[in-house]
Amino acid sequence: MNEQFLARLYRNHLQANTLPSPRLIEEWLDGLLAFLFPEMSTLKFTSEAAFRDHYRTNDLKLYSILSGMPGRGGAASGVDEVRSAFETRLPGIYDSLVEDAEAILAGDPAAVSRVEVITTYPGFYAIAVYRIAHAVHELGVSLLARMLTEIAHGNTGIEIHPGARIGRRFCIDHGTGIVIGETVDIGSDVKMYQGVTLGALSVKKEMARTKRHPTIEDGVIIYAGATILGGDTVIGTKSIIGGNTWIVRSVPPDSRIYYREPKFE
Repeated sequence: MNEQFLARLYRNHLQANTLPSPRLIEEWLDGLLAFLFPEMSTLKFTSEAAFRDHYRTNDLKLYSILSGMPGRGGAASGVDEVRSAFETRLPGIYDSLVEDAEAILAGDPAAVSRVEVITTYPGFYAIAVYRIAHAVHELGVSLLARMLTEIAHGNTGIEIHPGARIGRRFCIDHGTGIVIGETVDIGSDVKMYQGVTLGALSVKKEMARTKRHPTIEDGVIIYAGATILGGDTVIGTKSIIGGNTWIVRSVPPDSRIYYREPKFE
């Protein structure tokens, strides 16, 4: 092996030595989900003191992760401030996730209980990780937020950028192949099936901070394989978007958009 090349790679490793281990990040995420939902926990707590100890132990992992983030991934405040702010948001994250689980249970005839949704539905897992990552993203730790959502992406095939804004009672049914871009806005009571893309039209790099992805208003249903593109595209309230449709312009509220199979002579 070329000695200069080896030395170059070693310098890269030295620069990355402060980054937290991806395994530590996944351990913290698993521990947090287990704290929020007993259905996701492999631990059985014999006392409230043991339960609180679990949370404190897991919180120390977050401290280690944040301390290792380069510039805290862009965070403007210190590690303790970020931890405290995230802890303040946890009750709201939990309440939103309970609503999400109930929405999936209500929206899927195959689901028989909330326990089943929480323990077996990849859509719920992806939403749970997104809501945690979105809070982290809003606190300025953008690298950690992306690492979290990529864990969910790898586990479920559902890709949700942590910068997207998603309202209450979000329902993902099946879910594999869903892509939700950074500047997507999704309202409340939206239901989405597998293979949906909420993406951008081709844009230049210098437009990265502009709104590039669509807005989905309250009560919209988007069926499998639909593609909706563009920052100016708004899907109006309570519209139904059929499977395999391609949409690059806005549709008014209460619209019904379906793919029409071409006729061949």
